[in-house]
Amino acid sequence: MSPRTSTFWWYALPGLPLAALTLPVYVFVPAFYAELGVSLALIGTVLLGVRLLDAVSDPAIGFLSDRLRLPGGRRKPWMFVGLVPTMLAVWMVFVPSDTPSATYLFVWSAVLSVGWTLMILPYNAWGAELADDYDGRTAVTARREGMVVAGTLLATATPAVLAALGVIGTAAALEILALGLVILLPLTVALCLWRVPSPPDKSHQRVALGAGLRAIGANKSFVRLVSAYLINGWANGLPATLFVLFVTHVLVAPEMVGPLLFLYFLSGVLAIPGWVWLSRRWSKHRVWVGSMTLACATFIWVPFLGAGDVLWFAVICVLSGFAVGADLVLPAAIQADVVDVDTADTGEQRTGLYFALWSLATKLSLALAAGVAFPLLAFVGFQADTVPGLDSTNTNGSLFAVSMLYAGLPVILKLPALVLMWNFPLSREAQEDLQARISAAASPS
Repeated sequence: MSPRTSTFWWYALPGLPLAALTLPVYVFVPAFYAELGVSLALIGTVLLGVRLLDAVSDPAIGFLSDRLRLPGGRRKPWMFVGLVPTMLAVWMVFVPSDTPSATYLFVWSAVLSVGWTLMILPYNAWGAELADDYDGRTAVTARREGMVVAGTLLATATPAVLAALGVIGTAAALEILALGLVILLPLTVALCLWRVPSPPDKSHQRVALGAGLRAIGANKSFVRLVSAYLINGWANGLPATLFVLFVTHVLVAPEMVGPLLFLYFLSGVLAIPGWVWLSRRWSKHRVWVGSMTLACATFIWVPFLGAGDVLWFAVICVLSGFAVGADLVLPAAIQADVVDVDTADTGEQRTGLYFALWSLATKLSLALAAGVAFPLLAFVGFQADTVPGLDSTNTNGSLFAVSMLYAGLPVILKLPALVLMWNFPLSREAQEDLQARISAAASPS
């Protein structure tokens, strides 16, 4: 049974600033720090190092948020605790000194990652527990991810709006974003904590750590889903990480970075209601497969683009944006169903731990994108700080490498994800059976 729809919207509010925080870290910050003199290889290493730290922090926070009984429920207190370090680190990462070092980037990125994890893991687990039916979970996720895309649009539009006002440069855009985030984040979190109830814990026993880990490994639906999600996330992380470099140096249209990103994410948010409607008519996993197929059919044309092909790339942004709308909503809704398998088998509702592993897969996929792409670009001699166009010192080969890493490799990576998800076992009927088992086990005999 699901709460009122208005509750879903109150819950979704923090998704806006949390997304406006996330996009610059992976899209603007790497290129910005490269412009400030930090080498691409070091930036890739730093981002990968932060993700290795997450390998410890994410499961720990997820496990503790499931187990600890704090005033305010299992999820709310953690979001409150994460606010201060997140806001401080946002400012330090987005508004660095003129000559930041790789160490500076690592330290403050690590603080930002831990603070963000303290907020986002309980937040996502809370959303998975707000509704317990197959389509209700899609409704919750769609509203949250709609806000996420709205926050992303806000972040992508900021440089273009500032440029129209005569304020040009990534540094100015990041500073304005940081200022907005330290205002919006506490406001939206406070409204969410006030208006949204804490769902009851459906656990009827506690599972020992060793037995719990074995149960996760034995949850074949989870292993299959998270494997597909990791691979697809890696495929999506490559264009996200290289977007600025591709538009600036391959299309030679640096002034179009903001408008094209805005078009991409606007297409994503407009497509969400359509993907939700399709998931009600067919299964969530089959519709997700369809969206990944659309992305592949779109990206195969990118390596044929060159300087000045902005209009054709805009069409690709629209179509791939449609596909990313499903990537945002459907996998997370399926993940909520996968948690039911574990709850039915173990008797403990470990949503926090499962979404910690989910978050770890998300971060690892993005780190793989940066950790693979930037060193490879450095290897082929690509230079991010050179002037784009005819006077560029980048060779045709290095620019082609940008195109292939941006779009060619993602198409290859998505193919095994398609295979993994086509015959995914958790249908609407299977999820209803799981909920019946959970309710029966939790009811007093």
